Amino acid sequence: MDDEGGSFVAVRRIQQGLEHSSGCHSTSAEVVVGSAAWLGRGLSCVCAQRRDSDARPSFDLTPSQDESLQRFQRRLDVSYDGSNPEHQDTLRALWSAAYPGEELSGLVSEQWKEMGWQGKDPSTDFRGGGFISLENLLFFARAYPKPFQDLLQKQEGDRAMWEYPFAVAGVNLTFMLIQMLDLEADKPRTWIGAVFLKFLSENESAFDLLYCMAFKILDQQWLEMHASYMDFNMVMKSTRRQIERELLLDDITCLEDLPSYSLLQQ
Repeated sequence: MDDEGGSFVAVRRIQQGLEHSSGCHSTSAEVVVGSAAWLGRGLSCVCAQRRDSDARPSFDLTPSQDESLQRFQRRLDVSYDGSNPEHQDTLRALWSAAYPGEELSGLVSEQWKEMGWQGKDPSTDFRGGGFISLENLLFFARAYPKPFQDLLQKQEGDRAMWEYPFAVAGVNLTFMLIQMLDLEADKPRTWIGAVFLKFLSENESAFDLLYCMAFKILDQQWLEMHASYMDFNMVMKSTRRQIERELLLDDITCLEDLPSYSLLQQ
């Protein structure tokens, strides 16, 4: 996978009427980009410093922010291990959350293709995102079951004949967000990264929550662009731009303030 989208295998949408079980309203209004000047008050714990010889801003972290980043990076270091019982249990938990009441025949099974994995062994698709990409999917399924099911079953909108595969798209999103937020660096090197680190230091599940919003944004962009499988990378780029714009809006104090959070409340 590359940091602009990633590769995947297209899935043809079959009209079968799958019978798996499963406020705010969304809007398609344009998002107006705010100024990064608000960092001075919105990120009081992150001091922006610009060196004359450096085109990028440099950010100093408080001890708590540094600890949050290191803790998150330890999550990133965990590769999916098919022989690890904890990883096996997490994969089974994802199936149970996605298809309650439907028994899984095995961790290697043709059934996994139904979720949008490229083959019968999901572990081969985790290479780009690691174990955290599985954790993201499970968090989404448990925290927001209705939006999760809507995307899994492609229940909303006028869909293309050739649809993006749900699970593999999820792994691509994990990878994209890590790259966009520069979360493998020792400290933020972009405004976007600094803004997100503030949220992460206040909410350990911030990345998982942003992931859920990103998935809903991706599907919304997919529908609005009348996209098909050849357009997947373009949709991913549009999704990334939308998230970047929202993170730089003025007066955003937590992820729940982002306009796209309403997509999870439908």
